[in-house]
Amino acid sequence: MDSGKRCEGRGLTFADWNDYWVDFTQRALLFMDVLRIRGNNYLDTIKEGEPPVLVFDYEIILSGADLDRPVNYDLARIVARKTDVIDPKKRPVVVIDPRAGNGPGIGGSKKDSEIGDALAQGHSVYFILFHPDPLPGQTLPDVEKAEIRFIEEVAKMHPDAPKPAVIGNCQAGWAVALLGADRPDLTGPLVLNGTPLSYWAGVQGKNPMRYAGGLLGGIWLASLLSDLGDGKFDGAWLEENFENLNPANTLWSKQYHLFANIDTEKDRYLTFEKWWDGYSYMTGEEMHEIVKNLFVGDQFEQGRLSLDRKKLLNLKNIEKPIVIFASHGDNITPPQQALDWIIKEYRSVEEIRRLGKVIVYLLHPEVGHLGIFVGSKIARKEHNEIIKSIEVINSLPPGLYEMKIVEKGHVVGISDYDVLFEEREMSALLALNDTAGKMSEQEADFSRVAAVSDINDAVYRAFFSPWIKMISNPASAELMRELHPLRVSKYIFSDRLNPFMAPFKFFAPFVLKNRKPVRADNPLLELQNLVSDSIVAGLETYQEIRDRVSENLFYSIYESPMMKLLFPERKKKTAQSQEPPQCPRFEDFIDKGGFEEGVIRMILALEDADGAIDRDSILQDELLLGSSGTFANLKQEDFSRIAHDQGCMLKADQDWAIAALSALIPDREDRRRAMELAVRIVIRGREPSARQEIVLSKIARTLEDSQAAPASLH
Repeated sequence: MDSGKRCEGRGLTFADWNDYWVDFTQRALLFMDVLRIRGNNYLDTIKEGEPPVLVFDYEIILSGADLDRPVNYDLARIVARKTDVIDPKKRPVVVIDPRAGNGPGIGGSKKDSEIGDALAQGHSVYFILFHPDPLPGQTLPDVEKAEIRFIEEVAKMHPDAPKPAVIGNCQAGWAVALLGADRPDLTGPLVLNGTPLSYWAGVQGKNPMRYAGGLLGGIWLASLLSDLGDGKFDGAWLEENFENLNPANTLWSKQYHLFANIDTEKDRYLTFEKWWDGYSYMTGEEMHEIVKNLFVGDQFEQGRLSLDRKKLLNLKNIEKPIVIFASHGDNITPPQQALDWIIKEYRSVEEIRRLGKVIVYLLHPEVGHLGIFVGSKIARKEHNEIIKSIEVINSLPPGLYEMKIVEKGHVVGISDYDVLFEEREMSALLALNDTAGKMSEQEADFSRVAAVSDINDAVYRAFFSPWIKMISNPASAELMRELHPLRVSKYIFSDRLNPFMAPFKFFAPFVLKNRKPVRADNPLLELQNLVSDSIVAGLETYQEIRDRVSENLFYSIYESPMMKLLFPERKKKTAQSQEPPQCPRFEDFIDKGGFEEGVIRMILALEDADGAIDRDSILQDELLLGSSGTFANLKQEDFSRIAHDQGCMLKADQDWAIAALSALIPDREDRRRAMELAVRIVIRGREPSARQEIVLSKIARTLEDSQAAPASLH
């Protein structure tokens, strides 16, 4: 048959068939070889003790094993690369490794990462990492005390720098929030990426993971798995929960993407799987505390959480600026779980301002949970801009802001992006949810879950746990771990354990040498992709039905009249004794200060006139102020402190704050210089906006007054 003659009725040539099946066979062989390598890598990782997957050199500064209450955490100093120029006076950055079932090191597993960004910007960087096995008797309070000790050590090593900025990803994010609430004096700004703080939050029809605790009866299951594990909870169970959220990706898409792009995806796939295939453990006590107090009980958001039984921790105790990075594409920590605590803790944005708090949130439209802190694109954009903005965020006037990152289209000035901090009201966060009424109803439902969970766990611990512990031992626990489906799916493909995989090691080099990829327009390749899309659609339909059934079952149980009668809604307890300090009474300080305070107040009034603060403008403010006579010796931390205080006063009463400028700058020549400096820094030769014109007029009228201060100030 002539190869150019199309098969009648099928629209295909013999060449199409031949090219496709050659390519398909080659891809299949290479795909199996990658699975073989992944299986071997898994065995190697276990043999080596699951070392961190950091791509940066590091040295251990302080070991958690040496503390009074030993833990499996260490403080590491990241060694700067040859291209990095570290400024010892810059604020150090501490990144905390997320311990949520996987192995250590993910925060620095790529050069394009939070660690790489901070190093490139001249910061000294430290990494709080962990070892896969917890130390006997280790508890959640022990870990928190160790992290406090580590950050104290970092601050001690940098006496001339501001307090460390602390970055936490996923689980490490709520650990950072605990630190900030327990020791508000310890750190600088806090960055929480993909961090759940409002565990009961979500939107009906979405976020099915939050229903699992209620449908499974609560924390007793974690207690059972810890007992079966001879006192240790296996992180593979947590990862399996993540995998089950998206069966289409777990069962098909991830593998198919590798198969379809085998020529380019091998290295990326193996690099990620080296971390994803490693598992860490927690003590039974740790896991019980986490599930009871956070995942199911939601104690932290409600102000009921106590680590040392001496004081209640409240999110309001966090005094330092907080940056929250969340994504609409995150099915593990949706934006509601990252942000709703703000709605519940603060009655209004006015209260946030009155208490002198700065809360900044950044929303991504689509990236998934792991992509928030693993993706290279995210690191090059969002994380890079967050770290670049740390000092600006530290000096923002109190309030709630949304951070917007907009591409400039050309490289100019501080960054490739324009970064704006736009003021927001609570309505912006409420818009991410169902109606406020539904939020209240859902909270009542989940409070019943917590009550049922406590009862189930008490029954399990009293009547069943002793028997499970009696039959469990290290050998049975190890056998259960090795037979976990996620582990089996890795080592079953290793040629060290499975002789049927050995031939692929020899086929792969021959295939690569004679590789013949099929043309992209081959009809059979198009058919293959259609089949794949159909499989994905089928699995997504199954997922949608499963999630809808789970949600309906959850509400049918916990909204039943019997449940409402047995478990009425609990009132929220607040840690009144731990109420954070408020902004200083602005009327006591509004006319205190001098030229520096006056100029910074004028600049902030002009910057904030349009309800959005431009990051680059503030950075330029610092550069220009630092080069201007009186400001030449003003340190970064002094600028941030003055800016924060002046922002408090402007938010409290802008007219009064502007009227007091004449008291801050009594000399007429100084007033002229101050006005020129503020206009040069903010307006920079451009046309001021209508609102800026109004603020400029107010300032000009005040500074034209020859009196030292308006009578209304005294």
